[in-house]
Amino acid sequence: MTTRLCTVLVSLMTLAAVAACGRTDSSPAPASGAGEAQSWAVVRDALIEDYLQAHPVFAVVAGRHEFDGRLPDWSAAGIAAEIKRLHAARDRATAVADAALSDTARFERDYLVARFDRDLFWIEDAQAPFLNPAWYLDWIVDNLDPAPYLTRTYAPLDKRMAAYASYARAVPQAAAQIRANMRAPLARPLLDRGVSAFRGFADFYEKDVPAVFASVTDAAAQRDFRDANAAATAAMRDLASWLEAQRATATGSYALGAAAFAKMLQMTEGVNTPLAALEAAGRADLARNQQALREACAQYAPGSAIPACIAKMNANKPKGGAVGGAREQLTVLRTFVRDAGVATIPGTEEAQVAEAPPYNRANFAYIDIPGPYEKGLPATYYIAPPDPAWTAAEQRDYVPGQADLLFTSVHEVWPGHFLQFLHSNRNPSIVGRLFVGYAFAEGWAHYAEETMWEMGLGGGSPEIHIGQLSNALMRNVRFLSAIGLHTKGMTVEESERMFREEAFMDVGTARQQSTRGTYDPAYLNYTMGKLMIRKLREDWSAARGGRLAWREFHDRFLTYGGPPIPLVRRQMLGGAEGSLF
Repeated sequence: MTTRLCTVLVSLMTLAAVAACGRTDSSPAPASGAGEAQSWAVVRDALIEDYLQAHPVFAVVAGRHEFDGRLPDWSAAGIAAEIKRLHAARDRATAVADAALSDTARFERDYLVARFDRDLFWIEDAQAPFLNPAWYLDWIVDNLDPAPYLTRTYAPLDKRMAAYASYARAVPQAAAQIRANMRAPLARPLLDRGVSAFRGFADFYEKDVPAVFASVTDAAAQRDFRDANAAATAAMRDLASWLEAQRATATGSYALGAAAFAKMLQMTEGVNTPLAALEAAGRADLARNQQALREACAQYAPGSAIPACIAKMNANKPKGGAVGGAREQLTVLRTFVRDAGVATIPGTEEAQVAEAPPYNRANFAYIDIPGPYEKGLPATYYIAPPDPAWTAAEQRDYVPGQADLLFTSVHEVWPGHFLQFLHSNRNPSIVGRLFVGYAFAEGWAHYAEETMWEMGLGGGSPEIHIGQLSNALMRNVRFLSAIGLHTKGMTVEESERMFREEAFMDVGTARQQSTRGTYDPAYLNYTMGKLMIRKLREDWSAARGGRLAWREFHDRFLTYGGPPIPLVRRQMLGGAEGSLF
């Protein structure tokens, strides 16, 4: 999840000074050698404080709890003001001259500008706040998720209940703003995502949240909480019902179109590769993984068709279910990362494992990692149970085999997201600690799956390899579905069929994944990021011992935090960028 990084660690005194006066001076910093570097730090810190003020939920997730209980201004006027603010922030950052900046400061400046571009694409170009309810669930910026108040023990329970009550009091206004923003007719699959999420929030507020705060003994605080929570529940339920009522006029027009899709890649990830070349790279990776699967299945289930081979792997379910099985896997994986020399583990932190809350089960698994301002709080790896509305067979199929689950655990924890954020949260740059992008985060985690197999995880077991490949094939089809759904007229049904026929997915997962492509066109970032990292590893390690340099490559790659991968490529290759894929 969801969802932090680069040169000078900001002191509390600097932050206080910025908060007090930094935003009153919008002029570009002067260019004067060492003074310029100092001026860039002032500009940077002011821009970040402005960003946190505009994005209070993002700030809370990062651990800035003076923003507790606040939601952003999601009114049309508020969104217009945010577009204006982002353009002004971008202009102020780019006004700092390249020639006066060190390489490190220039990278940090470009990294921050890339974040502004990412946000601008979604709210200005894609018009996501008005067309796509899933925008209000975005793990990268602000969203409605109250998880920090419920699951992060950053303060005593009574203090977190008061913060949650403030949040809940803000929900009715947010719901009204979301409803006013939606431009009917909406695309049907996007509408469905909104109904599911907002109804899920209502059920979660009503059924699950009270139990979290039940032990708080202050009667007045409990009354305040109950009143606020009831109002939030009603607001979310009403919003879901209103969206449901729009179904009669809903359309199938979810596609961004080729021009907007290409602009998405450029503005959000710095990728300018033509779509035809990008699709060709994805198809080549799909073919490579399908061939590897055929070879593994010939060993594991000789004479069986691929679906039967996958079924055999998935029939070997993890003991104790997915949650219990994942807990056991994390110990094994951490040991392997250390002993096989995959990457440096920069701390002693461990990730917990739990069942995903009802409002956030659109994908099988995700990890919630405390932000860079938090201290000593655990991360939680969440796993979604099957949808109870599915048939018994679909629910059984949804629980992955233990080999499949192993690589989900690799992806989310060791050495995927959790290890990545152990590094990014220690980055000396506040830009790097705060801002981790989609292709960097998901590309690294997906890259980690194949790399762990290549470095010996599973000891050559064909069953384990099939588990890795089943995850890779799903991400391959996400990549091709995103391009197909948004640029080539592919239907949701055609995407679902591709997940079933090309990635050999069960019905429930194929349906879930094909629908996700409509409201999350950037989910191609898993494979796109992986391919860019593999190509960078190949180019960087070629003169450094090849495979012998992989650990060094991984450690260095993770020092950058989470910017667009093309920025990292330029830094690691000294400007000799070459081909991304």
